[in-house]
Amino acid sequence: MTLTLMHNPHCPTSVNALDALTEAGHDVTVRKYLLVAERLSEPEVRSLAERLQGDPVDALIRRDKKYKDLGLDADGLDLDAVVATLVEHPALLQRPILDDGENVVIGRPRERQRAWAAAGKAVVEA
Repeated sequence: MTLTLMHNPHCPTSVNALDALTEAGHDVTVRKYLLVAERLSEPEVRSLAERLQGDPVDALIRRDKKYKDLGLDADGLDLDAVVATLVEHPALLQRPILDDGENVVIGRPRERQRAWAAAGKAVVEA
């Protein structure tokens, strides 16, 4: 199983997730999605949103200043609108996100990260 972490190295929660996974001995592919060279394509964002455990809208950081500045209101957005928003504004992607090839889970609350490390896969239960 390949584990891919959508990672922002400037986010303490994301750093904690990477540390938990690597300390548990898991090989993790790190995707620094904010870097232009590692930005997610539209098909990649769509795949993540479709496999996300929970509502695709949860993939958006709604407390972000950019979210407010753009005047976004994600309540009730469908999958296509979420994907379009994230492709245009990758900084609004919630983090960390673990993709185990089958499931995609947001690593908040932090207790989920310990469950990931223990299980070696994207799990929702803490």
